[in-house]
Amino acid sequence: MVSTLWLVGGGVLLYTFVAMALNSQGRLPDAVRVQGPITTIHTQRGKAFLNWLSEPRRFWRAWGNLGVGIALVVMIGSFGLVAFAALQAVQNPQPSPLNEPQNVLAIPGVNDFLPLSVAPEIIAGLVIGLVVHEGGHGLLCRVEDIDIESMGLALLAFIPIGAFVEPDESSRNDASRGGQTRMFAAGVTNNFAIAVLCFLLLFGPVAGAIGVAAGVPVGGSLPGSPARQAGLEEGAVIASVDGQSVADADEMQAVLANSSTEQVTVGLRDGSQLEVTREVLVTTAVRSAPVEVNETITAVNGSEISTASGFERAVASRPVADLTVRGADGTRTETVPIGTYSLVAEDGALASGTELSGGETMIVTDIGGERTVDFDDLSAVLDGREPGDTVTVTGYVGGFDGDRRTYEIELGGSGSDAVLGVRVQRGVSGLVVDDFGVDVYPAGTFLTILGGDGGGDLGGIQRAYLALVLPFASLTLPEVGYNFAGFVGPVTEFYTVSGPLGLLGAGGTFLLANLLFWTAWINLIIGQFNCVPAYPLDGGHILRTTTESVVSRLPVTDGRALTSAVTTTVSVVMILGLLVMVFGPRLLG
Repeated sequence: MVSTLWLVGGGVLLYTFVAMALNSQGRLPDAVRVQGPITTIHTQRGKAFLNWLSEPRRFWRAWGNLGVGIALVVMIGSFGLVAFAALQAVQNPQPSPLNEPQNVLAIPGVNDFLPLSVAPEIIAGLVIGLVVHEGGHGLLCRVEDIDIESMGLALLAFIPIGAFVEPDESSRNDASRGGQTRMFAAGVTNNFAIAVLCFLLLFGPVAGAIGVAAGVPVGGSLPGSPARQAGLEEGAVIASVDGQSVADADEMQAVLANSSTEQVTVGLRDGSQLEVTREVLVTTAVRSAPVEVNETITAVNGSEISTASGFERAVASRPVADLTVRGADGTRTETVPIGTYSLVAEDGALASGTELSGGETMIVTDIGGERTVDFDDLSAVLDGREPGDTVTVTGYVGGFDGDRRTYEIELGGSGSDAVLGVRVQRGVSGLVVDDFGVDVYPAGTFLTILGGDGGGDLGGIQRAYLALVLPFASLTLPEVGYNFAGFVGPVTEFYTVSGPLGLLGAGGTFLLANLLFWTAWINLIIGQFNCVPAYPLDGGHILRTTTESVVSRLPVTDGRALTSAVTTTVSVVMILGLLVMVFGPRLLG
């Protein structure tokens, strides 16, 4: 199947050939100019409006000065961020979906994090961003008496990538450095202002009108899980389990944990019901485990089990257990030490009091005679001890094929917090099991970030940052596990609308929320990118004018050469940094 990226690339190539052929034959209007795949559309319209709008010049100059300060701060931050990211890409190259070539392009359907389902909102946000950005340049041109040669729109073939205001070169050079700097900073200032306005509306009245629907929002089901076999799909909302209402995932887990039946009836919010036959599925396993992810444990020491709680009860008193495992190649039996899977820390209490040097694997089966089946057990045992207490620790050193050993050690720690000196893995012997297999969608977390349900304890800047990373939250906020593209598709089933915005209906409110979210997001990206101190971006021009201003005050004979050296060096470093940041992890990894 041909990917969207190849389709878009082929379309751009075809457009380029056709447009260049028409241009060479003189068949394009004078307002349309073609340079390879880049098409620019020029116009003289709008100048009279800009002249009228620029009349309160003192206000716009004050606005421009504010923008210069903001742009300088973002420029310095961008330089530091790119330099740090490039250094990390060289020292520790870690390829990720974020630096895939297609994900550098903000094109819905091509970028993995920008789905086609929100393409109208993304395009609307992009158009708004381009208009206010270039409109800001045009407005400050007139405020600073800089003539405008033309204005227009720039396209990569048929894809809008920018708008432009083309100042008259000689008129611009006649303007003061301060006037030029304000003009170059005006675009990003407007982008940031639009982003702030949209976030204020989204975080306030719009998200405040949205609530999380009662029940368990199903983001999906685990491969091979009982939930998937029963047909529980994305977008479903679980309202009850075996006739007991469940308001959230915690209540559902409590009902399942207290139920020992193999089959449970799941009631969905739409009134339908599903029968789910439970079995113990391994969802996470340490690398050396004899049981793999997506395999099923059907019995412990010959006794059949079908629930996670039944599995935990069956192994609770056994330092070693025979697990009957069903996998892709049939059924087999694995003999497994049962305890807390741990890695011995260097210079920790366990390594300091024994022949262990740190780095060894140890499945801890008991401490002071008390069983430690998993992390919670180990924590509970240590909570009852003090630093300096002497305890016996029994476990299998070397992991699943290791030898059983017992040590007498002195616990470390400070205050009243005793520590053993190990790094513990989740689950029983490093195995995390699930007898249901629903992947819960973090509907409440996303809504809280956007200001709904009271907004939690998040500050404005923190919320803006989290909103900015929501489209790739699964990478930047691993505990979330999902990306947020807006209130679209099956996700809308997880939310309700109330209050005055209820007059718009759920569809209208979600559309408004999506438009505000993506407009704010796109404008932040446009503003930040244009602040990168490299030509031909606004940041490169601001760097030049501010450097000229500083150099003019220095006792140097050739200020122009010094200015050129500074701006060229910074621009080259930034461009190389961006290239290394994007391509370095894959070339060096």
